[in-house]
Amino acid sequence: MPIPPAPSFRAAVCAAGAALLLAAAPLGAQQPGPPAPASAITAASPARSTAAQLRHVADALAALQSRIEDLTTQVADMRAEQQRSSLESAELRRQVELLRSQLGAQLRNANFVVPSQQQAPGPPLPGNQQSSAAAGAESMQDLSQRVSQLEEDQQLTDAKLDDQYQSKVESSSKYRLRLSGLVLLNLFDNRGNVDILDFPQMAEEPDPVESRGAFAGTLRQSQIGLEAFGPDIFGAHTSADVQFDFAGGFLDAPNGAEFGIMRLRTGTIRFDWANTSIVAGQDSLFIAPLTPTSMASIAIPALSQSGNLWTWTPQVRVEHRIVISDNTSFQIQGGILDSWSGDIPPDFYERYPTWGEESGQPAYASRVSWTQKISGRPLTLGFGGYYGRQYWGVGRHVDGWAGTTDLTVPLGQFFTFTGEFFRGSALAGLNGGIGQDTLIGPGPFTASTTTVTGLHALGGWSQLKFKPRPKLEFNGAFGQDNPIAGQERLYESNPSFYDELLSRNRSAFVNCIYQPRSDMLLSIEYRRIRTFEITNDSYIANQVNLSVGYIF
Repeated sequence: MPIPPAPSFRAAVCAAGAALLLAAAPLGAQQPGPPAPASAITAASPARSTAAQLRHVADALAALQSRIEDLTTQVADMRAEQQRSSLESAELRRQVELLRSQLGAQLRNANFVVPSQQQAPGPPLPGNQQSSAAAGAESMQDLSQRVSQLEEDQQLTDAKLDDQYQSKVESSSKYRLRLSGLVLLNLFDNRGNVDILDFPQMAEEPDPVESRGAFAGTLRQSQIGLEAFGPDIFGAHTSADVQFDFAGGFLDAPNGAEFGIMRLRTGTIRFDWANTSIVAGQDSLFIAPLTPTSMASIAIPALSQSGNLWTWTPQVRVEHRIVISDNTSFQIQGGILDSWSGDIPPDFYERYPTWGEESGQPAYASRVSWTQKISGRPLTLGFGGYYGRQYWGVGRHVDGWAGTTDLTVPLGQFFTFTGEFFRGSALAGLNGGIGQDTLIGPGPFTASTTTVTGLHALGGWSQLKFKPRPKLEFNGAFGQDNPIAGQERLYESNPSFYDELLSRNRSAFVNCIYQPRSDMLLSIEYRRIRTFEITNDSYIANQVNLSVGYIF
């Protein structure tokens, strides 16, 4: 491939340099003569200064010209390399097609029995036909190996070409930065009143003024993520990531429901050694690591308020893996977390401490898990614990705690069972107890004689996944959160954030998720929610959700 001509900028720079040199030439071409008087020397000093400046400019232009020539040569080399790669790829494709045609001819003309055909045994072939059959089999095997090798070479060449054409995300440092995300459209039809229209968690009492259903769509569950890969520090691989979505609220404007506000989900910094990791940042609740599979509810994890403990909270944790064998390992996790107590911020801008943060200490959590591979698929059993102290003023303290169990069990080749279960107290900050944290009374809140006690609750969820193909899966899940109703009745006159104390919340869904390509997904889901009040009144809501997503 010929080297492309130099750009016009190079020609302009050269012309300017030549003009400056010609202008400077008369200044240096004076004939020697007798010494000039002092006044003449004084008058000639500006001229010498100007000549020196011109020579400096000429030198700089010469260096610039040399640099431009080097860059032109490098660009030409890169283009030549790209052309050679393209020619090699085309030649490999041609050879693959030629070998495929030869292989087909060999199969049509071969005079031997293919073992996979499982033909009935017959009389032995003559010696010359047996030799011909053996030679044909050997030739076919050799052709197959050559075709496989050429296909691998072609894939490698194509990957190199794709890498040359791929545009990289640029960062202010020299280390690699990766952009990822999900554009997700949810179309849904609701029947019954719900707490959140597009990804409901609870059913509510019907309003006689409102209709009993709604149809709408949203993109606010779309996500954007950045992941950075840094240097090794003290032998640890360093990395960081941050995730956002658009479920942070709505603008106070006409059709403001369409303009979802960007919201921080998680952001972590990791130090990873061979068997130990340190993680710092805002992350999910590691004592409850599983979540049901749903494309209808990812801004808030599915089955939240129905047995699925979760939160995104600032934390620092340490993880250590103990490898027993290739198929067996243990993991130990422990850390401190910001102590959430489910409080709603009292102001849009001012940051006030929650009841958990008022205690002056973080929350503490730990988890131990065991993993055993069965036919290459992991079976995992984990146990976790949580403790967070709360301070409610005038000497009143509440102990929030939880014990958790998580389980992942492969059932044959196509089925997987997953589930999590918990029991604890004052768990609204972890979305337990249907968001109800404590019970207060009797008496005014500010009186030291008025008691504040944590609401006890238990719950959990389970899911069965059927995945007959890598791109197709079916999921069915059920969850329930069950605060202790007997304890609630002692404080029935002091409802929590909700209008009435809630005694139970159940949710169930079935869905189908299909990925025709690695970057495309389609899903349809049916969900049913039933919420019980302390009075045993219950409300039911149903949703059908169609999701279309593009992964990048």
